[in-house]
Order: sequence, then structure tokens, then C-alpha cells
Amino acid sequence: MLWRLTYAIAYRTGRAPWDTGVTPPEVVDLIEGPTALAPGRALDLGCGTGTNVRYLAQHGWEVVGVEADARAYDAARDRVAEVEGTSVFLGDVTRLDRVPVEGVFDLVLDIGCYHSIPHRHRDAYAVGVASRTIEGASLFVWAFARGGWTRLGVTPREMRERFAPWFEPVGRIMGTQPTGAAWYLLRRAAAPV
Repeated sequence: MLWRLTYAIAYRTGRAPWDTGVTPPEVVDLIEGPTALAPGRALDLGCGTGTNVRYLAQHGWEVVGVEADARAYDAARDRVAEVEGTSVFLGDVTRLDRVPVEGVFDLVLDIGCYHSIPHRHRDAYAVGVASRTIEGASLFVWAFARGGWTRLGVTPREMRERFAPWFEPVGRIMGTQPTGAAWYLLRRAAAPV
């Protein structure tokens, strides 16, 4: 669980560069752009300090955040305390069945959480997301590219195969920092028969 320790130290020391307090422009485009999603229920996995939980709620969404780090969770609860239609839970995104989240979602947002999950737990993440989404739901994931000395990151093939048969790839937006990072948009297919 080295990755959890890394996050805990980063939040404890105030050095969590991924938690900028600013909603990424790709998310803004998904929510406000020319082909914006209609507001519904959103699930923010690895919600950090709640920046995007708050943003989505301010744009008409009912939003649930799940965060594993206690300090980030406390900050997220504080950030959304006065924002109607939000809730945040302390929990493991690879064990959504143990998080007291009710109902299904139209959007699942993951900004840099999935790519840090050990490979042996990624199937559980995918099953949990599938069990919490309805047909037509969007899964929007930002992730590092896999490569080099680290097992962090994803490949386009993994994103396509790991979430099949529940989700179908819709698009990929290449990032610039770090090299190879990308946004993956997947759409929830009809439940397999």
C-alpha cells in the first residue's frame, strides 16, 4: 500500500500537486461545453479535497465524492458543507460495495485515481463502477500513460479491455503533462444479458 502512504504524506505536508483547487478545462467542457452532459447524479472517485464535487454541484449535479485519505476527506467535507446536493464518504474506490453510497450514477469522474491503483485491484474498481452506473452513463478518467520503471498509469488498450463489457470507449483527449497522459471518455453500454 505504498501508494496510500504517498498520498497520506502529500496531504499531511500540504504537497499534493495534483490537488490544484481548479477544475480542469476538460471537465468544464464536458459539463458546460457545446455537447455538455445533462445534469444528473455524479460520483467523483478519489475526490481529494472536493474541488470537483463542489464544481459539479454548482452546475446542477447531485454529487457524491469518495476519498481514501482522511485529511483530504476532511477538507472535502469542509469544502462542500454548505453546498446542497453533495456528500463525501471516506472509503476505498476498489470496494464501493463497502461505501454507503446509494443509487446509480449518470457520470463517474476520476482525475488521477485509477492510474495509481495496483493492477490486482483494478478489476474490483471496474466492477464497482459498473454496478453504480446506468446505461448511457459516462466514465471520464484522467490517467498517466503506463511505461518506464513504474507500474502506475494505463494504456488505451487497458482502458478499453478493463471496462468491457460494461463500457465502450468514446474518445481520448491527449494531455501534455506528463507526456502520454490522457483523458478517457467511456459510455456505459446496456447491461450484458
